[in-house]
Amino acid sequence: MKNIRFSKVAIALVGSVALASGGSAYAKHHAEMSSENIVQKAANTDDFSTLVAAVTAADLAGTLSSDGPFTVFAPLNSAFAKLPEGTVETLIKPENKDTLTSILTYHVISGRFKAKDVMGLIKQAPDGVASIPTVQGGVLKASMGSDGSLMLTDAKGGTSKVVMADVNQSNGVIHAIDTVVMP
Repeated sequence: MKNIRFSKVAIALVGSVALASGGSAYAKHHAEMSSENIVQKAANTDDFSTLVAAVTAADLAGTLSSDGPFTVFAPLNSAFAKLPEGTVETLIKPENKDTLTSILTYHVISGRFKAKDVMGLIKQAPDGVASIPTVQGGVLKASMGSDGSLMLTDAKGGTSKVVMADVNQSNGVIHAIDTVVMP
């Protein structure tokens, strides 16, 4: 139960930070829940086409279309483009399905988590860093960037910035990130 609470708090911060850092019009527009599920929204959003291809290759579309709820830190196409050349093409091969699944589920939190709760968790953390357990079994670290944005730090020490938060879907919420996080 404690891990779920951390997750709810972690995701909530994401939306507050996006609203505070200039994403207000988009985030406010998406504050109401959509009738689309997470996969449908991603499939209907050009900036998530690489993510949709990866989710399809990993056979996760059915799971992420189910009732959930889920919170997804969704890498934009530009995030996947930052990976070394050929990485995405290699990962979507059938023989690499387990690795791809591990990476993708590292971006998913069980439950629907809003930004305001995560902000509270970061503020409560003695070092200003909140631990967020992922569906994959790893942990993402959430903190505030120097510019007031929400930053995620992955298990390898890589960082990602939340660039759009609180995109509410029928089975969860999406927070777009600018870099793929790695378990």
